[in-house]
Amino acid sequence: MVLHLGHTLVIANPASQSGAGAEGAEFVRRTLAAYGSATDGFDVRLTTGPGVATQMARAATGFDTVLALGGDGVIHEVVNGLMKIGEARRPRLGIIPLGSGNDFARTLGMAANSPERSLGQLLQGVAHRLDLGIVNGTYFDQTLSFGVDAAIALDTMERRQRTGAHGTRLFMASGVDVVRHQLRSWSHRVRFDGGAEQDGDSLIFAVQVGPTYGGGFRICPEADPEDGLLDVCFSHGSPSAAAALAILARARVGRHTGSRYLGFRQASSIVIDFAGEPPCQADGERVRGSHFEIGVAHRALEVIRPTWQF
Repeated sequence: MVLHLGHTLVIANPASQSGAGAEGAEFVRRTLAAYGSATDGFDVRLTTGPGVATQMARAATGFDTVLALGGDGVIHEVVNGLMKIGEARRPRLGIIPLGSGNDFARTLGMAANSPERSLGQLLQGVAHRLDLGIVNGTYFDQTLSFGVDAAIALDTMERRQRTGAHGTRLFMASGVDVVRHQLRSWSHRVRFDGGAEQDGDSLIFAVQVGPTYGGGFRICPEADPEDGLLDVCFSHGSPSAAAALAILARARVGRHTGSRYLGFRQASSIVIDFAGEPPCQADGERVRGSHFEIGVAHRALEVIRPTWQF
């Protein structure tokens, strides 16, 4: 049975996957035109630079569904634009993942880097209300991290722009380089769910809505985007560079959770202050500051999930 998308806006990044986004957007245009019963009319709009997808999504009050075509960055922008719309008028979200990380796509079970397959999943999908994280007023659909893992994510973006490389190998190459040359911990004071303040000194501090980051690294394997909780992975102690690299390698398949250098917990609110400004990223996008107020917007956004996976 085909899911009726209603009045549909497609927001596409034509530059994603080294220009494959433009071809993907045209495929979506042709397909929706051919299957008129799937929508009540549609519009395809191409982004032209950072922040444009947020503006487009924020103005999408007359649409029933917004489809975001591109990588984690454009999806992050679209989510933040949609969350500027009041709940009663907010369109639901569908994603056509075309990027290097595609971690939100993994959480949803969407086929990555194949507009043909992912659009097919959407047209036969079902809408669920999912959680979002929020940090200092910015929403994130998958991940927020501080410290070495954030430095790796930010280095990955720079390498991707410079070399065109992508995927897990790119994240691992960045990880090896950052661990070897920028390994340091960050002192902080943190409060979970309004409890007592705790002092810490961490190489990494990752806050997850879904289980993965960095193109499939299962940093919080049990994270569930519908449970109203954020899953946190943080380091303590002083692992050597070799130990840190071993933890990174095991995190690829979620086998790092037994490390004596790592702690895990869940929370619905976190307030954290760092001594200095750490590397920080939300869904791969840089976030600046040293004081962070983090929460969860429980089932705040209706998102189309597939009923079948590849």
